[in-house]
Amino acid sequence: MPQVAPVSLTAIQRPLGRELDAVLAELRRIIAAEFPIVADVNRHLLQMRGKMFRPTLLLLAARATGEVAPRDVRLAAVVELIHLATLVHDDSVDHSVLRRGQPTINALFSHQVAVIMGDYLYSRAIIELVELDDREPLRVMSRVTNEMTVGEMRELVAHDTLGYTEAEYEELIRSKTASLMAAACEIGALRGGGGAAAREALRRYGLHLGMAFQITDDVLDYTSSESVTGKPSGHDLREHKITLPLIAAVPRMDAAERRQVEELMEDPAPADDRIKQVNGVVTGRGGGEEAGEGAGKQGEAGGGGVEA
Repeated sequence: MPQVAPVSLTAIQRPLGRELDAVLAELRRIIAAEFPIVADVNRHLLQMRGKMFRPTLLLLAARATGEVAPRDVRLAAVVELIHLATLVHDDSVDHSVLRRGQPTINALFSHQVAVIMGDYLYSRAIIELVELDDREPLRVMSRVTNEMTVGEMRELVAHDTLGYTEAEYEELIRSKTASLMAAACEIGALRGGGGAAAREALRRYGLHLGMAFQITDDVLDYTSSESVTGKPSGHDLREHKITLPLIAAVPRMDAAERRQVEELMEDPAPADDRIKQVNGVVTGRGGGEEAGEGAGKQGEAGGGGVEA
């Protein structure tokens, strides 16, 4: 595969600046509420929103197959809304206190408020989809939100550290993370001129991109600082999350190293020193490097599908 020069998300989004501003305005309109606590949470959500990656995918898919219409802007806001809802619920389930360097909803308000607000965001997204009076985006998002919920359950039961397989991990991130990126690309292509073939190609592109995205994020948790990832280093180990770097490293560990991992997972609140120790074992055994190669293969698979 030919070498591709690195490009920043900012550079990719630059031609979409006006459309992304419109998406943000739509997002504000959709979640607006008169009830005080809902309004307070909404203000905080808009402050802690991410880089609008998923809306960008939808708009790029729309542009690749035709042109961006007001309907696409509205759908891009719905996709971001679904993403925000999953983050609110994830943070509550994980008892996380920080998201992108800011307090989470459950930390700033309460777990009860976080659960209810996640439901509120989902319901607002459904209302928007129904008002569009178009079954296809509603069909896609209904399927995907169900997949994401099952993915969350998969993560909750992923406790057998040394027996958790790469195939199980891939199924988890496919449903929990990649499915929404696939949906963004697919929905963007619904009204374009490429027909069913372009829709499927862009859906598969989004799926592989989402897989690569999540694997890379999991690698960065072992190799980068909070200033890069927006969450404390070693967060996944602290939360007992089994990700690809650990899965790749386990077969290469000796008995003492495997026991270190088991002891960390048995500890409900592992100390920083223990997390650092296991982090060192995983990286030393090449877990991060092998996982990074896996992310690269996913990226190549996605790009190859679009080229074809």
